[in-house]
Amino acid sequence: MRAVRFGEYGGPEVLRAVDTDVPEPGPGQVSVDVAYAGVNFADLKARAEGYRVTALPCVPGLEVSGRIRALGPGVEGLAVGQEVAALTEGGGYAEVAVADAVTVFPLPAGRDLRAAATLPTVLPTAYALLHSVGRLRAGESVLVQGAAGGVGTVAGQLARAAGAGRVIGIASSEAKAAYALKYGYDSVLPGTPGFAAAARELTDGRGVDLALDPVGGETFRETREALAVFGRIVSFGNASSAPAWQVGQPELFPTANLVGGFSILTLARTAPQELRALAERAFAVPGVELPVTGEFALADAAEAHRLMGSRTSTGKLLLRVTG
Repeated sequence: MRAVRFGEYGGPEVLRAVDTDVPEPGPGQVSVDVAYAGVNFADLKARAEGYRVTALPCVPGLEVSGRIRALGPGVEGLAVGQEVAALTEGGGYAEVAVADAVTVFPLPAGRDLRAAATLPTVLPTAYALLHSVGRLRAGESVLVQGAAGGVGTVAGQLARAAGAGRVIGIASSEAKAAYALKYGYDSVLPGTPGFAAAARELTDGRGVDLALDPVGGETFRETREALAVFGRIVSFGNASSAPAWQVGQPELFPTANLVGGFSILTLARTAPQELRALAERAFAVPGVELPVTGEFALADAAEAHRLMGSRTSTGKLLLRVTG
């Protein structure tokens, strides 16, 4: 089969299309003939920094859509030939990928294979950030970093559907801000120093009830400063690659703030059944759209990485494998 992998860490140029063996599913796993693979920032960090890479060479790719090729021992409730979306632990940039059956989902009603490839990481993540971890209540205000990205696009819509009082986004350019405004946001601020004060102005000086941050570093610290009394902040990534943040009594006690965290990849390992229940709730929310703004052939995965790495992309990028 054809796959894209890297044998050393570096820029997009280290990605190579190769012929390799077809993987077989083990106990509790399925193999999938991949139609589309999602491109995620975690793939870029894996290629550049070794994020979650256990050995080289490595085939990246955390989410796919396609048809079940084979069932491993002990798998029930799924069938060969069934159209599915799947969260993987890697290996998605290939004609055949293997996933644990617990993170393989029949296509939601009304979704084709192309749309389904946008779902496994982004929709459950956005849902968990707002509901499972962030505990959003109707009427509360929300601040979302990376409003024009995949999670940001979905989080704006989910917050609006949940009855948020004001939904504020942060974006890195005017073009991204204009894009994000179409997906549930009342206002989108530039991601430059001072955004916390601007967010407070938009909430009449009160601050936001819930903030979501995938960036880390100084951005996380300023995002926390935008919180209202009893406000919550949820970290779900470290796109800045900054040293791990620390927050304690001096920062949290004065306004009684809470800090939470979420990683869909970690939850898939530590509590896969909880992740499955979460994903099923997320997939059931009607009307959520994640536009595919870039589609590349499998062999052109390096170009998809260059576009995402330029920080100019919006929405979702996909690799067309056998689509």
